[in-house]
Amino acid sequence: MQYRKFGEISWKPSALGFGAMRLPYEDDDRGKIKEDESIEMIRWAIDNGLNYIDTAWPYHDGNSEELVGKALKDGYRKKVKVATKLPSWEVEDPEDPDEYLEKQLERLDVDKIDFYLIHSLNRDRWEDLQSLDIDIFDWMKEKREEGKIDHLGFSFHDDLDTFKEIVDTYEWDFCQIQYNYLDQEFQAGKEGLKYAADKGLGVVIMEPLRGGKLAKEPPESIKKIWNKAEEEREPVEWALKWLWNQPEVSLVLSGMSELEQVKENVKYASESGVGALSDKELKIVNEVAEKYRDISPVECTGCNYCVPCPNDVAIPRNFRMYNQAEIYDEYDKYKEIWDENMKDESKATNCVRCGECIEKCPQNLEIMDLLEEVSEYFGE
Repeated sequence: MQYRKFGEISWKPSALGFGAMRLPYEDDDRGKIKEDESIEMIRWAIDNGLNYIDTAWPYHDGNSEELVGKALKDGYRKKVKVATKLPSWEVEDPEDPDEYLEKQLERLDVDKIDFYLIHSLNRDRWEDLQSLDIDIFDWMKEKREEGKIDHLGFSFHDDLDTFKEIVDTYEWDFCQIQYNYLDQEFQAGKEGLKYAADKGLGVVIMEPLRGGKLAKEPPESIKKIWNKAEEEREPVEWALKWLWNQPEVSLVLSGMSELEQVKENVKYASESGVGALSDKELKIVNEVAEKYRDISPVECTGCNYCVPCPNDVAIPRNFRMYNQAEIYDEYDKYKEIWDENMKDESKATNCVRCGECIEKCPQNLEIMDLLEEVSEYFGE
């Protein structure tokens, strides 16, 4: 395993961090995690050098934190740093942060959270936090003095200017941003990455594979571009090593859902390093990114923040089917699935445009309009 610089913190993180957001779950119940399988995955990763586990209050309907706590029994806690997050959208009263932190310490069954983030900050949530009767950063520092938090950070989904403002407002230890070769100019992007690193922050990368999109078997148009490279690599390896090629990246989180994925990603991390890709290879990655942007109708990462929908629309699944049908030129296949295998209430046509999903989407997608587009596409 390779270890990297983490801002001005002396501790060095493994190049790969374990994101406990996409753990294997039972059938269609995302909240019911396959416990034994998930614990095996986490412990295998730790045994092979991974030292950073990331979870959050809402992941798997709140069960992710408890699962991580169970995985860190039997001596594993002392081998890793644990990160979790204060749900910024739930904080309305001055006493809320304390209530969430205490519940998270209980869920994780730990005395201290090593890396504590304000979760999913955007302009509106940032302004809401500023209007509270308490200073949220002073509160975090107070909890650090009490020994309940070690390092202070935030995760982010909004524009570059908002990101810079948040970075500059407080003396953060680290931040977490969405970044991959498709998102170089999206949200914080490459400029935000460099900005935070220059300010001395550790920068944690989420969505390195765009919700798994960059890990899939690519369509022929993408394969032709990858084949220009002298060294053959799997799509996942390209995406991860492109990130690790950059010195500003402190660690890359991967939301792994199978043990084989863990083993593959640990292998790639062990072979990673700054400057590992040539200029020619970097040009190939940028060419692939441009091609993907041309052929993808919806920029959904499948994070599932938008569900459950009050009208039972399976929003991410509708977008995934739309993207797959377009990217792989398989309209007939997905049209058949739409017609014969999807429940009527799950289809995009069941959207009543209530707007509840809009404020939940970290990608700021116009979900209602896109669902209408999906509905028209599949012929309803």
